Parts: sequence; structure tokens; C-alpha cells
Amino acid sequence: MKKLAPTREQKKTEIEQLSQAELVEMVLGLQKIIAQLQEKLAIATGKSRTTSQTSSKPPSTDLLQKPEKPTIKPEADPKKKPGGQPGHQGKTRKGFGRVDRTEISSPNICLNCGSQELSEVIRVC
Repeated sequence: MKKLAPTREQKKTEIEQLSQAELVEMVLGLQKIIAQLQEKLAIATGKSRTTSQTSSKPPSTDLLQKPEKPTIKPEADPKKKPGGQPGHQGKTRKGFGRVDRTEISSPNICLNCGSQELSEVIRVC
């Protein structure tokens, strides 16, 4: 047969029947249990705060969570457009100067199909 768990009222009447010394012992025992649980909680919360940024853990072990302080991105100046700004002296690459010769090079073999008669090839392979 199953024993039914005592209800709140039954527990209350049992505690009311205890002597003062028994109540003091019960309170001291409960305080000891609370202190132990607080230590365990401190250890557990201390471990959960280690992330890949605060320890040598890999980022894949981090839990998905929002950062405590949201990063504030500096807003771009709405007046400025991308690219060179008015009044800014530009810099360009210096050219090669005068061209002294030109050469036209054409391959002897098609790199895609290996055909040697490139003049007869009409479509790209």
C-alpha cells in the first residue's frame, strides 16, 4: 500500500507539536543545508560564466546567449557619401609612360578541348 505524502496542514501541526529545543535544532540544520546549497550555487554559476572569451574553451561550447552589454556601433555621418570626398587630393597609380611595342599572342592549342586548329574552331568548347 502507498503512503500518502503529508499535506501542508499535517506538516504544520507536526511542527507546532515540537519543543523549542527541537525547533532550534531544525533551524540550525536548515541553515547548514542553505549554506551548502549556496556554495554549490556559487560554484555552478562561476563555471557557467566561463566562455570562449574568458577561458581557453572553444567557441562551439558556448551557449547561445545575448551579450550583457550591447555593442554600440558608431553611426556613419549621413552627410558623407562613400568614396572620395570633395576637397580630398586623390592618389593614382603612375602609368608606364610611353608604349614602345605591342605584341599579339595567340595560343597554338585550345586549353579546353586540346584542338590545334584554333582558326577552324567556331564555338567555345
